[in-house]
Amino acid sequence: MLTIERVATDGDGMAMGAEGKPVYIPFTLPGETVRMADPPEVETASADRIAAPCQHFGTCGGCALQHWREAPYAAWKTALLADALRRAGYPDAPIAPITLTPPGARRRVDLAIRRHGATLTVGLHARASTTVIDLAECPILHPALASLLAPLRILLRSLALLRREGSAVLNLLDTGTDLLLHTDAPATVPDRTRLAEFARAHGIPRIAIAHGKSTPEIAVLLDKPRIDFDGGIVTPAPGAFLQASREGEAAIRAAVIAGLPGKLTSKSRIAEFYAGNGTLTFALARNARIEAFEGDPAAAAALTEGLRAAGIAGRNSVQARDLVRQPLTVKDLAAYAAVVLDPPFAGAGPQMATLAASGVARIIYVSCNPAVLAREAKLLHDAGYRVLSATPVDQFRWSSRLESVVVFSRK
Repeated sequence: MLTIERVATDGDGMAMGAEGKPVYIPFTLPGETVRMADPPEVETASADRIAAPCQHFGTCGGCALQHWREAPYAAWKTALLADALRRAGYPDAPIAPITLTPPGARRRVDLAIRRHGATLTVGLHARASTTVIDLAECPILHPALASLLAPLRILLRSLALLRREGSAVLNLLDTGTDLLLHTDAPATVPDRTRLAEFARAHGIPRIAIAHGKSTPEIAVLLDKPRIDFDGGIVTPAPGAFLQASREGEAAIRAAVIAGLPGKLTSKSRIAEFYAGNGTLTFALARNARIEAFEGDPAAAAALTEGLRAAGIAGRNSVQARDLVRQPLTVKDLAAYAAVVLDPPFAGAGPQMATLAASGVARIIYVSCNPAVLAREAKLLHDAGYRVLSATPVDQFRWSSRLESVVVFSRK
């Protein structure tokens, strides 16, 4: 019998086994006693254990913590950020209250598709497996996306463009759901007809297809897809990255704007790294001149067009630049009053070392990976930066992932 001491960073309960070695047991909570069987059995349940709201919980790899009451779950998520900053050298960093994204708010999903003879499976991968769980429901998805699960499965069964496997990326934009299909066969004429009928029936403005490694082609276009980033209207490329929810995006944006220096003028310059489609750009542009850098040419083009449409392209710029291969130099960075960065899961890489050495007065780091945040914030700590604020945002409800916004200032 083992007693769970805490929930580890990946969401599994941790107990001390023989010889003092940790044992990790999924779907367990602090204080529970567990009998090691196959699978492990909870003998004494925690008072914080609740019934999971999804029938797929325990098999689907999307969620790890649906069984935990909200208050201790939120405290654990907040502690992920506090621990990351402690490891970076900031044991007393001021942590703001966490923003919890509600169920039914996720507006982006990447569904795996598998065909086995007459059977077609559409859903998410099982925990630590390539097996695809055929989703009947998903309580974290926005209802507009969840309602498409069943009709999308019916559509895909009839399409020749899926022989064995593929995926469907759904983004909920202001104009409706944007659909990108990754396929392992070219689309036939009947395929395209069925896709058009599906788009009309379900109010989908655009459907794109990417066969193999090819660039997505627009198969159906009923309306121009658009999304409003705090006053900036952008048409993102098919399958473009979005923050997982509107609520999470708003919390991130508010924390970023609150972290800007107080003495900015219309002539002040801010560098925005990993700008994407402009999630933060338009709000930042109301405070200073923005020079945005984005490695994905399609996203950079969409943001450039959005700035033009908003009439602010003249004083703000976008550069398609791979910051891993071409990081800005210390000399480049000297011109900026602040740098805002929202790097991918792997972090900012070589750009972070240059940024730490630059002496930029204010750095605002939007992180989606506490482990990487700990490593890269350590560079800032060693370069003499202090933490002014740190805001946790639970974009990925019931998972072990955490978004955060940390504001750094030179001492």
